[in-house]
Amino acid sequence: MLLNKTRLVGFTNRSHKSNMEGNSTSDIVILSGNSHPELADLIANRLGVRKGGCSVYHKTNRETMVEIADSIRGKNIYIVQTGTKDVNNNIMELLIMAYACKTSSARSIVGVIPYLPYSKQCKMRKRGCIVTKLLAKMMCKSGLTHIITMDLHQKEIQGFYECPVDNLRASPFLLQYIQESIPDYRNSVIVARNPGSAKKATSYAERLRLAIAVIHGEQKEAESDEVDGRYSPPCLPNRSRTMDVSVGVPGNPAKEKPPINVVGDVGGRIAIMVDDMIDDVQSFVAAAEVLKECGAYKIYVLATHGLLSSDAPRLIEDSPIDEVVVTNTVPHELQKMQCNKIKTIDISVLLSEAIRRIHNKESMSYLFKNVTLED
Repeated sequence: MLLNKTRLVGFTNRSHKSNMEGNSTSDIVILSGNSHPELADLIANRLGVRKGGCSVYHKTNRETMVEIADSIRGKNIYIVQTGTKDVNNNIMELLIMAYACKTSSARSIVGVIPYLPYSKQCKMRKRGCIVTKLLAKMMCKSGLTHIITMDLHQKEIQGFYECPVDNLRASPFLLQYIQESIPDYRNSVIVARNPGSAKKATSYAERLRLAIAVIHGEQKEAESDEVDGRYSPPCLPNRSRTMDVSVGVPGNPAKEKPPINVVGDVGGRIAIMVDDMIDDVQSFVAAAEVLKECGAYKIYVLATHGLLSSDAPRLIEDSPIDEVVVTNTVPHELQKMQCNKIKTIDISVLLSEAIRRIHNKESMSYLFKNVTLED
């Protein structure tokens, strides 16, 4: 069951029709890949347009084939494709669909990518590469003229693209869920799973006027603690022509993380962990166990993207976590069948309004200022 009670100011059925007057919807075409056709159907229904005919399938040798049934010459194309577990096929489907539209003389090609794949690989690590920038170049070369996405892992990812990127926010939907679906939410505390997510937790706490707690001493190393292997090995003795700068310079002691503990009071309160995505749930489960030991009597996990890979449903079911709330940016119906604690919030209203505003050449900043919570 999708939960969707969020009200977009100015986006009622009446205003939707009046705003579309004088702006023909006949040149809007919604295309969908195989990643999330249900979300594409919801967006098309909210916009009142028919989803375009497009067949995306794989040949026997696993090559991706795209066949567009309708004429798209001179039309505005919106390709709905998100990242799932089959991420590489999702990317190739998107690129081939965009290129097919480009070579068919489409006026504009907008990629509606609620969860941007490879968004975590946006920093240089050892002798690897910044995969997010590579993906950005591929998307722009394929013909995409605009990107609509949601809650990027790092906002700076937008700088990799040579086309406009609208990074929408799912926080109003999650904030409203807290206010309307968590009993006695005033007795809650917003918990940052690690110091790196304290900024997001602080933002939620300020909007809800709640206290904050931070879990410190997590066993898993943070990205900033990883050893960067790009440095060259030291020179061999008696072969260096440069001065040994290490003489007299004290070395940095090795980092030793303390045992995991909670900074803040969670005793007798509802603990709400917030993050941008939940994939490998082991760290969430470990944090929930610590919160339970510290006296939290209910534990919620809220995230925008619910990838829930591997055996995440089983781990959640056996953990002290009472509920995991995610949006439908990523399909997870199979995971919900395995775990009753997973709840889904529908964010198609926000994506459809973004498409409508781009088509009508209206300001997108309106979405960031006027997505409000009903009292």
